[in-house]
Amino acid sequence: MSENLDFLGQLDPDDPKQASQQIANKLRAAILTRRLAPGDKLPSQPELAARYGVARETVKRALDLLRAERLIVSRQGSGAFVRAQTQRAVELRPHIEAAFERPHVTIDFAGFSGETLRDALAEALDKVRVGRLAPETIAVRVLISDMTAPMALPARAETQADDPSVRERAERITRRAADGIIDQVTELGDLGLIRSTTVEVRMHRASPLFKLYILNGEEVFYGFYPVVERTVSVKGEPLAIYDLMGKDVPLFHYAVTDDDTSHGTQFVEASRQWFDSVWSTIAYRYDG
Repeated sequence: MSENLDFLGQLDPDDPKQASQQIANKLRAAILTRRLAPGDKLPSQPELAARYGVARETVKRALDLLRAERLIVSRQGSGAFVRAQTQRAVELRPHIEAAFERPHVTIDFAGFSGETLRDALAEALDKVRVGRLAPETIAVRVLISDMTAPMALPARAETQADDPSVRERAERITRRAADGIIDQVTELGDLGLIRSTTVEVRMHRASPLFKLYILNGEEVFYGFYPVVERTVSVKGEPLAIYDLMGKDVPLFHYAVTDDDTSHGTQFVEASRQWFDSVWSTIAYRYDG
């Protein structure tokens, strides 16, 4: 790729982020805004190194970040390409909206923060407010990691060790998402738009390595959190951490069928049993 690359911008010498993180951010923005479309070949490592005035190893680290986020793929001897599918393998929002077409809605979530669930719920709940969806009851259970307790992840990258300041940042994210879910669902009950609404949030001390959604006890969406190194602001200072990236990770869909022995039916049942077992044993109440 030798055409004009001005849309990739330049590095900011005043930015505290490492050069590799800045380059990754610029390429990521180009991919998500379709300046680099699915299937497009990225500029070569020498081209990127020359453009940004950095060593090829710095470019390689930037590309490694994007590869870990499943935004690009490398083909031996050909270079790096934008993934043909940069969205989720299964889009969650329409399935949540479909779940709200039932008279009794149940949603169980286990994972890091529930940000994706909060945002997807917002759209469905907006349709309840205007009368386009009219369930009688909504029951949501959220199972998240307690970031006040020592964790393997997220962690300080330099030492690969638990860091209270890193966890404080993660705790703010999890609390913001959990409180948003509670407020959104509770509001509909307070307004009298839903006959019964319940939201329960519980916490546990295990690191979140995957996300799990169970809709109406019949559908499961499951995805893994890739662990990536990135620089974030912690107490106003840049810090390299090993973080969990949940945005746009593929979600794999399983659904109950008439066949009790089908893979989908068995996966949904196993997911429900796992969720209930953690919920009723090692999980404890979230104090928002």
